Amino acid sequence: MIEPYNAVGLIPTFWGIRRREDIQKNLDHLQSLTKAAFWLSNLDIPVRLLAIPEGALQGFNDEVLDVDHAEFARTCAIDIPGPETDQLGQLARQWKVFIMAQAKARHPDWPDRFFNVGFILDPDGNLILKHYKVSALLPCERSVSPHDLFDWWVEKYGRTLEAFWPVVDTAIGRLGIMMAMEGNFPENGRGLAMNGAEVVYRASLPAPFTENDVFEISNRARALENNLYIVAPNIGGYNLFPEHSNPIDAGGGQSMIVNYKGAIVGKQRDTNGSTYVSGVIDIEALRHHRANAQTTNWLKDVRAEMARIIYEQPIYPKNLYLDRIPGKHAEYKKEVIDRQVALMQQRGIWKAPAK
Repeated sequence: MIEPYNAVGLIPTFWGIRRREDIQKNLDHLQSLTKAAFWLSNLDIPVRLLAIPEGALQGFNDEVLDVDHAEFARTCAIDIPGPETDQLGQLARQWKVFIMAQAKARHPDWPDRFFNVGFILDPDGNLILKHYKVSALLPCERSVSPHDLFDWWVEKYGRTLEAFWPVVDTAIGRLGIMMAMEGNFPENGRGLAMNGAEVVYRASLPAPFTENDVFEISNRARALENNLYIVAPNIGGYNLFPEHSNPIDAGGGQSMIVNYKGAIVGKQRDTNGSTYVSGVIDIEALRHHRANAQTTNWLKDVRAEMARIIYEQPIYPKNLYLDRIPGKHAEYKKEVIDRQVALMQQRGIWKAPAK
């Protein structure tokens, strides 16, 4: 039996990086913030899961500054496992928790490209899961998706749920990763759910998407429709470079933890400095609901043969970066986004506006 436990999501102030060594400043801050968050959260029931939001290690300078992709891969992307995950592993051992986190990282087979990778460490500091982000914040996030290397990816890892939406079975439930914009596509939550996920990491999302309810709606929808927990801490204040001390609230707050019925069980709306969000995870209640509900355990009633028809025609082009490195923002808009909008209109799926 898995007893109820607290999940804590950190909401850190963070600093963008010019080189990999700059990550240390963010790691030092995360250690201090973890101590503060645990001191109070453990006064209730034990904390067993710590979530560190996307951007907390490196910031988003590759996106904001439209940097050269290969240059960022060489100078700023990390290796997983590596020295940075080793430090987080020490944090896991110190507090005896599982850690969910994210970083822009290299793949050993693609040294001139970087990916957006979510990962999970166990309480012994071992790396137990890596997820390569499927759906980025387009057009500004230029990290490579497995779909951008689809034919190669399938040949190497297989055409399976585990190849794209991995889940790890642990002492605190089955854990998976669904970062940021991934949560706005129902297929990513459903892929994790069909692979057995019970607790899913979903961080971060910037303003204005947090301020106009996109973050909350999508978190609650993915949790409800798949009967799983969503742990969704957002970023705090963003300093563009390590020497800066005037952070900008680019995230807009709205950190939350959502239960398997879509109800918010932990929330932190503010981003006034570094803080955290905490909420209770009850795996046995989730499993009881899945086993006993007649209607709202939705997954058992999916009509797979009909759902398959929706996706028979390809939409977003696969293999975009098999033979080239991702370019700049303007190039991507012209070559991909504009063509995708035209495709939807040409197929008659979207009707063009009057002007």
